[in-house]
Amino acid sequence: MGLSIENKKIELIQWLSTLNDQSLIDKLMILKEKERTDWWNEISESEKNSIEKGIQDADDGKLTSHSTVKTIYEKWL
Repeated sequence: MGLSIENKKIELIQWLSTLNDQSLIDKLMILKEKERTDWWNEISESEKNSIEKGIQDADDGKLTSHSTVKTIYEKWL
């Protein structure tokens, strides 16, 4: 069984505290900043349009129940 998320965090903190490689630290800082970036700003316009259409369909009540979809696609599940 793998490490719990808390143990992984502790292991990473301990490892990070020993780092002296500036380029690796810089890469980690970039990763940290990227994680804060709103994913909405990272996706394409067509993806945004598709999501907005789905939200509008849901708002308009154009939904298909899970049980209906499951019945239709059960042969592939």
